[in-house]
Amino acid sequence: MRRRRNSEESSAKGSPAWMMTYGDMVTLILAFFVLLYSFSTLDVEKFKMIISSLQNTFGVLEGGQTFDTSELISAGSQSIYISKQSREELEFRKIFNDFAEYVEIKNLEGKVKIDMQERGIVIHIMEGALFDSGWAYIRQDAQELLDDIAQKLKKVDKIIKVEGHTDNVPVINPKYPTNWELSAARAVNVVRYFIEKHGITPYRLVAVGYSKYRPLVPNTSAENRALNRRVDIVILKSRESD
Repeated sequence: MRRRRNSEESSAKGSPAWMMTYGDMVTLILAFFVLLYSFSTLDVEKFKMIISSLQNTFGVLEGGQTFDTSELISAGSQSIYISKQSREELEFRKIFNDFAEYVEIKNLEGKVKIDMQERGIVIHIMEGALFDSGWAYIRQDAQELLDDIAQKLKKVDKIIKVEGHTDNVPVINPKYPTNWELSAARAVNVVRYFIEKHGITPYRLVAVGYSKYRPLVPNTSAENRALNRRVDIVILKSRESD
């Protein structure tokens, strides 16, 4: 009887059996968060806040600091956005180099200029490379250039904006009363060429005419006005498309 009583007293003084399960559970939770952290982009200070909060909640250690989950979610979303933006920057650099190499190989420096801007890649095509002066019909000898560009654009899953531009000299053509009609018609004809001949989806294409109001250089000389008479094909970055 004495041995049995001593055994019961010893058992009563020890930790309850459920504490073993509880301890294992806390250990697994901590291990789980450590694993998540190893694959995350959270900084060290925020991770310390997570551990401290868990310690405070489960009573593993004394003290602990709570954290705002919305702050962590926001930080994670921002990291994903920055990562996506970085990938797109690399993608656009590759596209830019591809077009720049094409212009160099084809000796098109006087007709086509490639420009990297904040909104995306801009392919400036001078008026003389596509149209006769004062007209919006694509010349037969200009189609090879648009064919080459279209083949490259088909590989790019981005919104493409085609912009028509003129100089500040009034147009003399009954078909186009002002430079607004002329610039818009040129942009539309390039878009139609991409759709009808090359099958680029219309949902990716935008046509707009700017008339004389977005010159590359001041319209102060014949040379400058020639630079301003152009069609710009713009491959837009995602944020610009949105």
